[in-house]
Amino acid sequence: MPQDSQPSKAIPKLKAAHDMLFRHVHGSNLIYNCAWEDPRIDRELLQLNHESSVVMITSAGCNALDYLLDDPVQIHAIDVNHRQNALLELKMALIARNAFEDLFEMFGIGSHTDYSAIYSSVRAHLSESAKSFWDRRISFFNPKSLKKSFYYHGTSGLAAWVMGNALFRLRPNIKNFAVCLLDAASLEEQTQAYELIESEIWGKFSNWLIRQPALMTLLGVPRPQIKLIEDSYPGGLTGYVKDKLKHVMTELPIEDNYFWRVYITGSYTLHCCPNYLRRENQDKLRQRLDRLKPYTGTLANFLHENPGCYSHYVLLDHQDWLAWNDPVALREEWDLILANSRPGTRILMRSAGMDLSFVPDEIRARLRFQPERTEALHRLDRVGTYGSTHFAEVIA
Repeated sequence: MPQDSQPSKAIPKLKAAHDMLFRHVHGSNLIYNCAWEDPRIDRELLQLNHESSVVMITSAGCNALDYLLDDPVQIHAIDVNHRQNALLELKMALIARNAFEDLFEMFGIGSHTDYSAIYSSVRAHLSESAKSFWDRRISFFNPKSLKKSFYYHGTSGLAAWVMGNALFRLRPNIKNFAVCLLDAASLEEQTQAYELIESEIWGKFSNWLIRQPALMTLLGVPRPQIKLIEDSYPGGLTGYVKDKLKHVMTELPIEDNYFWRVYITGSYTLHCCPNYLRRENQDKLRQRLDRLKPYTGTLANFLHENPGCYSHYVLLDHQDWLAWNDPVALREEWDLILANSRPGTRILMRSAGMDLSFVPDEIRARLRFQPERTEALHRLDRVGTYGSTHFAEVIA
């Protein structure tokens, strides 16, 4: 066998191993401990009101609760991973309990000295699958644990914890500079703070770590999305991550960027947190909780079992992966979305790629996209990690 043929045969095996690891991790773990999509952008595009009927991907449930503040008739939060819905259920139960201090300590600070007792007080209000999950995982909120914060649990939290600890040990002052950046009073100060640590962050270790499939798997990024970035972005995955991080840290105000704060520090603050953790929103949320319904299964399964005329779909970024992994399932999902829509139904998607190539041509013909709106808003997204944002209205 010629020696130069061995690497080419090894590559498919590595890809298969990565895919197998991704399926295993996502089939047996909580992935997202906080939503990684900016609801401020969503609100501008969706324009929810008292007539809205929403179908969305659950993720960590932060944005489902955020949407309740816009007074929709109903929100159906769908996720194939029952652990994501278990997280949403726990948040809902704590809001219903009407003890803001405990809610904020659990999900704002990320731990609670009486986490076990707090859980016991709401356990009866959870579904059986949520009880089963939290009975084994409520110690995520133990302040005496090694990680000390819920936000360093789940696979995305573990990735943040591993990266943070590795960087802070290699470069002990990086964490102090990072806190200076979070406390910056202007974009000028942010830029100065980031310039002080940029070269320290992007050393040989960081560049190597970003390229590791295992890290991307923990962050919830499947191989097809990595390939999308590698194929469409100058500088590949490493260049993509570097540019996205610099944009967020130097071009957007950091003072209310709770997305990055929680992974840098392990907690939110009272003025820098998701809307469901603000005291002034608790009464509205509590009064509207019965409008929010978690559902475990695929989006297609939900629409098969719950046909209706929905006004909004929030699909996150799962379709660009589905386009590569299962195009038949993607087409079935679109057929069901359109069958359960009306003219004017609004659809919001995000993608690791830079364009709409993951949406079949015949489906695009039935949608009116608004790139002039989404491109401008995409630049203001506080998360800043997606390649593109797409918003459309159903034509017919």
